Amino acid sequence: MCATFFSCSLLFSSNAVECLKVPEGLSSHVVSSRKAQASWYRKLSVAWRESNPPPKTPEEASRLVVQTLKKHHKADVEGLLAFYGLPLAPTLVETTAEVPAALPQGVKFEFRTIPVDARCVTDGDGITVYVSTSDPRESCLVPQEVQIAVVERSEARAQRDFTRADGLHESIIEAGYRVIKVQNEEVLARKYRIRLRGIDAPEGEMPYGKEAKDELAKIVEGKCLRVLVYEEDRYGRSVGDIYCNGNFVQELMLKKGMAWHYTAYDKRAELAKWEKNARARRVGLWASPNPEKPWEWRENKREGR
Repeated sequence: MCATFFSCSLLFSSNAVECLKVPEGLSSHVVSSRKAQASWYRKLSVAWRESNPPPKTPEEASRLVVQTLKKHHKADVEGLLAFYGLPLAPTLVETTAEVPAALPQGVKFEFRTIPVDARCVTDGDGITVYVSTSDPRESCLVPQEVQIAVVERSEARAQRDFTRADGLHESIIEAGYRVIKVQNEEVLARKYRIRLRGIDAPEGEMPYGKEAKDELAKIVEGKCLRVLVYEEDRYGRSVGDIYCNGNFVQELMLKKGMAWHYTAYDKRAELAKWEKNARARRVGLWASPNPEKPWEWRENKREGR
């Protein structure tokens, strides 16, 4: 285990957080008092318990610290990260968008996903997710034929008739559902294809297409997402805003220079601002002086140019 990851584990798993005890030596890295430091640990303890799942990498731990202590002195936050050997800016992106407490205007429905498989990220603005049918909204929508197939599949597996069980699972998949193992339990889940609202990432064949896809996968892999759905597009995808561990995913993608603000379909000023800032910093796709717009690339491809 690398030293940085070991430090990450110390910050969130040691007695320092559980017992709210400020470690010796931290004061030499920060400017605030020991009393203030104890307050940070209380806030970090709450943030750690509420994260789902908790940070597993140094970058995720750093992002949780930055997000939790964003109203504190920058020198204190950077000093705390340095004390534990966690990465500092500019490798991190600080998010500012708040998770909405109530459903924003225009939202048709929302759901929370089971942990996301990175292989389900199709590109930098598209992802396939699954929602447990134990969700109150989903439980009453499961087709009868799917319910029957699930029961028969369980019976076939109990009889070790795995060929029949696999065939029944295929019929479940064709109906838009899947039986997925979550924490050693099988869960019947409904499939949703999501188009991230308000951004347009480079296509896979374009420069930064792979980087955008990989970045989105890194953000959502293994996470339970909150998705606010506004509409369904012509391809049958749910167009929505995605929140991951308290972070607005579209904000992360724009600030990292992995997507354009899709102004043809979205007029939110904050998205325009995040793209503008990424342009000014020349991060991600903006390292190129004149990157091709993905919607123009798609149009040229359709017309054979």
